[in-house]
Amino acid sequence: MSTAAELAARAVDCVPPGELERKLALGRPLRVKFGVDPTAPDIHLGHAVALGKLREFQDAGHLAVLIIGDWTARVGDPSGRTSTRPMLSGEQIEANAVSYREQAFRILDPDRTEIRANGEWFEGLALQEVFRLAGSATVNQLLRRNDFAQRMQADQPVSVLELLYPLMQAYDSVMVEADVELGGTDQLFNFMLAREIQAHYGMAPQVVMTMPILPGVDGVQKMSKSLANHIGVTDAPEEQFGRTMSIPDAALAEWYRLLVPDAPPPAGPPVADKRRLGALIADRFHGPGAGARAEEHFNRVVRDRGAPDEMPDVAIPPGTVHLPALLVDALGVASRSEARRLIAGGGVQIDGAPVRDLDLEADALDGRVIRAGKRRFARLRRDP
Repeated sequence: MSTAAELAARAVDCVPPGELERKLALGRPLRVKFGVDPTAPDIHLGHAVALGKLREFQDAGHLAVLIIGDWTARVGDPSGRTSTRPMLSGEQIEANAVSYREQAFRILDPDRTEIRANGEWFEGLALQEVFRLAGSATVNQLLRRNDFAQRMQADQPVSVLELLYPLMQAYDSVMVEADVELGGTDQLFNFMLAREIQAHYGMAPQVVMTMPILPGVDGVQKMSKSLANHIGVTDAPEEQFGRTMSIPDAALAEWYRLLVPDAPPPAGPPVADKRRLGALIADRFHGPGAGARAEEHFNRVVRDRGAPDEMPDVAIPPGTVHLPALLVDALGVASRSEARRLIAGGGVQIDGAPVRDLDLEADALDGRVIRAGKRRFARLRRDP
């Protein structure tokens, strides 16, 4: 069993002081909760920071309780938000939840993981129990949250639904009997409120542990898919390596500390440290050797401006091909508007020559190599 100090390594908060030691002294596996709302289909490296800490608890003999917030996602976590989140459909949430479950096991040990969807208890929650939960906290408490307070001061709306979110997250801790809850520093208010709600229900309050928030590849803002500054845990090794090479030098030490804590810290020059980090990340999520292959691909495709040895074949129908649609459907460009910007900036090439026409004839594309940005390649094949 690891000590409390070892389990709390790299954490920002581990509160109350001494409580983790007391929990460990119980001599049983602790139930360590981590909740995620499936508001997007992918887990990225920012999620991997807390999930990696959860894996450390598992390796020390404890049980990970992974909450898939299929009902809290309908409300939307207001943490750090300056406006109300749009509500997702049930179909979107369920599709994202399936993806989350699969991707989480790239980090977690499935044999020591209990997966729960909070729809298990919220879907059939009686109104009497809603009253009991609502009566366990005050509006004054909830409005002390920084994001709520700032929005109130700016005369921006805070919905009653949003006020319920911290209570719903706290109720998750009650239902799974959490001993410890893990998450980012932006969750501290929610986690501390959960301790009070657990006590209201006659339970021993959980230990609260928060982890630093990983900056995105821009090195400034929190890693987020909506900001397009993320690296997904299921991204191809070449994509993970190439995106890592683009992070600012100032972010290197934090990325090493949070993502590969067992590796030697960066020692310079920065480009060599980024190469080592990119290879370590690819190896972590795709197995030994993936990093070396990704680096070789980066050298050939980006540094030496060549085409990769292997690339997907993309079938195109006869007639006119709308290039922005092709880039979205076949090469993974985020949207047609992004594809148009890429084309206008010379970032789309066919057989090495920039192309700026939006509509092209399929016969002229048959057998040619298309490149979008630095790392997306495909060979075009016209359907008969």
